[in-house]
Amino acid sequence: MGFPRFLLAGLKGGSGKTLVSLGIGKLLREKGYKVKAFKKGPDYIDAKWLSLAVGEKASNLDPFLFPREKVKSLFFSFASHFDLALVEGNRGLFDGKDIQGSFSTAELSRLLNLPVIVVADCTKVTRTMAAIVLGLKSFEPGLNLAGIILNQTAGPRHRQILRESIEYYTDVPVLGALPKLKKNPIPERHMGLVSDQEYDLEIEEVFSNLARIIAENVDVERVLEIANTGDDVDSVLAVEPLDFTPSSIKIVDIGVMLDKAFWFYYEENLRLLEKHGAKLHYLSIVEPENWPELDGLYLGGGFPETLAFQIAKNKEKLALVKEMAEKGLPIYAECGGLMLLGKELNFAEKTYPLSNVFPLEIRVEKKPKGHGYVEGEIILPNPYFPVGYRLSGHEFHYSHCPKVREARYALRLNRGVGICKGLDGLVYKNVFAAYTHIHALGHPLWAENFVLAAKKFRQLKKESVQIPPFVV
Repeated sequence: MGFPRFLLAGLKGGSGKTLVSLGIGKLLREKGYKVKAFKKGPDYIDAKWLSLAVGEKASNLDPFLFPREKVKSLFFSFASHFDLALVEGNRGLFDGKDIQGSFSTAELSRLLNLPVIVVADCTKVTRTMAAIVLGLKSFEPGLNLAGIILNQTAGPRHRQILRESIEYYTDVPVLGALPKLKKNPIPERHMGLVSDQEYDLEIEEVFSNLARIIAENVDVERVLEIANTGDDVDSVLAVEPLDFTPSSIKIVDIGVMLDKAFWFYYEENLRLLEKHGAKLHYLSIVEPENWPELDGLYLGGGFPETLAFQIAKNKEKLALVKEMAEKGLPIYAECGGLMLLGKELNFAEKTYPLSNVFPLEIRVEKKPKGHGYVEGEIILPNPYFPVGYRLSGHEFHYSHCPKVREARYALRLNRGVGICKGLDGLVYKNVFAAYTHIHALGHPLWAENFVLAAKKFRQLKKESVQIPPFVV
């Protein structure tokens, strides 16, 4: 048998689909539904907001970051245990990696047999929206366009003309019409919503307000009817569910930097480390807590610049990170984690000292310096990926390193920016630090090799011998 599911898409980025997703997710939660939310694409921030709205951890679905069969497996493994699956798309419905629309939201909807509801920004448009809806229906075969939610409508007459035009020229139902809001309930960066860590209003109040707006302006019962349509899901998702069962035997202790500065982690990356035998210890670079003895350290992304003063002030922890690296501890760092390993951070015309594992002078700009999918090849031995291995991921950073001194790069990019001139993945002893984020379902050897490196470190530390650089 199947389970209710639907996808919310947009005509473009900034169309309002995230706010609609949050409002519908929160409203369904208030109605007693157990909702599993998914974000199409690599975005950590929207996924975190979705998690907070529905009260359950959201997952990313991205057929560029990991194979389509695993996208199906991940969706099925999680969604089948909930009352309803809500998937939020990204960018425009048909926007993908190339002119064929590879890895687009529309492609994902077909892969997972999802009825699509489009959120359309109707600013200064009326009858033309009917033509746009007709275009959406006919542009690619196999798309189940199940409804339209009109956004940014100017008033009753505007809504009436839009609704009548769409319903006269198409058979796509209008499920609701949202008024222009005086102000965005959640501010936007260049690439989507700001993080919840940066937002100082009561989050529940924001969600409740969005749920109220949806309840007043969208036919949610009709949305639920659409969610229950479609073919039998078992025939579409005839795949093996993923197994994230943690190993009963914990062979290594791996620290995970998780606080207001560092929180960009895919849940599946953490679960696969546990499956291979890691006991995870969640740490903070800004809190005065004692860290346990570690066999490895995972430094995820985030916005360390927002807490630059507190990080720089905690000299003890910065010195400890440096000491760990010098002793040969396996450290894997992504984006914000890479920044932490630099020499200094220049932000808002102030300079802050960092751990100085790498001699990097890092500067944070107002606009993104790297944004998009990344592809490359491993060119230098390291503990995590063999030489010649093809690596895919994504980057999203406002920082860059304008002055890079002597450096050893393990990753040569043929797509993406990286640290310097298409090079990424700095290597020092058993440290690997890159702007590139990866998803472990696309690179399962990463979790296995990370745990193996941590195990080697643990064994050699007991023998009191010098720790060499590990390679795979």
